[in-house]
Amino acid sequence: MTERALLATRKGLFELTWQDGAWQLASPHFPGDPVSAVLHDSRDGSTYAALHLGHFGAKLHRRDAGSATWTEVGVPVYPAKPEGSDDAIDWSLKMIWTLAAGGADQPGVLWAGTLPGGLFRSSDRGASWQLVESLWNVPERKQWFGGGYDSPGIHSICVDPRDSASVLVAVSCGGVWLTSDGGATWRLRTKGMAAGYMPPELMEQGAAQDPHRIVRCAAQPDVLWCQHHSGIWRSTDNAATWEQVAAPLSSFGFAVAAHPHDGGSAWFVPATADEQRVPVDAALAVNRTDDGGATFETLRSGLPQQHCYDLVYRHALAVDRTGSTLLMGSTTGSVWVSGNGGKTWQTVTAHLPPIYATVLTEYD
Repeated sequence: MTERALLATRKGLFELTWQDGAWQLASPHFPGDPVSAVLHDSRDGSTYAALHLGHFGAKLHRRDAGSATWTEVGVPVYPAKPEGSDDAIDWSLKMIWTLAAGGADQPGVLWAGTLPGGLFRSSDRGASWQLVESLWNVPERKQWFGGGYDSPGIHSICVDPRDSASVLVAVSCGGVWLTSDGGATWRLRTKGMAAGYMPPELMEQGAAQDPHRIVRCAAQPDVLWCQHHSGIWRSTDNAATWEQVAAPLSSFGFAVAAHPHDGGSAWFVPATADEQRVPVDAALAVNRTDDGGATFETLRSGLPQQHCYDLVYRHALAVDRTGSTLLMGSTTGSVWVSGNGGKTWQTVTAHLPPIYATVLTEYD
């Protein structure tokens, strides 16, 4: 197997390949274009890249396994807002924020999380998309609001590997939602979370929660990790309840990666409080727990420890299927890789455009 990586950046999609004992960087796909999301579908080997082209709108491209050619496919389209609606949100696609593959028993099924907060499903590898109206129409959506963007958005989609009809999504800001019937009905799953930015009487309100990122342990699917605006939470019962854990330096951040085989292990990238959004003391670090958040080890070896102002976005920390290789990209275009679970890091490059997302995968 050849290990490869994908880097979605402000100015193109870059590929890294492990060759001759080193990571090799290739020329970008879509040079100069912002790539907001990337997905490698291990079911059929295809790759999807979402472009955020501003005035020209959002675009989606697919590259089939073994091909060097990208084909433009469909994008989510919102229905017309009903006449007389009091919804303040503009019902039009602003950006595809995340992409996820459906279950192993659902060939061709894809999910897309978008701004302004719509979840879309495709059953034909992206050729066409349907808004999941059952989530769009929940009464609580009127309480959703934008975090880093003007409008709310869906950035995390976790399909349960045991049951493809069970899908969890996270909204900034709008809470955590779970369906057990393929999207026909949805339930808020935020019990135990608390939003420190809300008035005390509203801190536990489900639709007010801002989960920056949620990931699932593949081998223990009931275990979920959440990097929240107000801290770190872990669930061991498929989001029925959440328990807060405390990490060194800071529990604020955006990125989280879950070990694929060990539900007690996860990685986080701490940052100064949201007013600054830079590494604590201008020194980049990664926090790792191996005991469910009871204790953490702060990992620094190989990472810049002076005058470092790199922020790691929600989707820019990736772990491979072994749980050994980690890939991290920053807002200042730096890329680091670790082959030993984060104990030591190596700089791959420090000269890319701002990095939105990283993916580690393997090809034959």
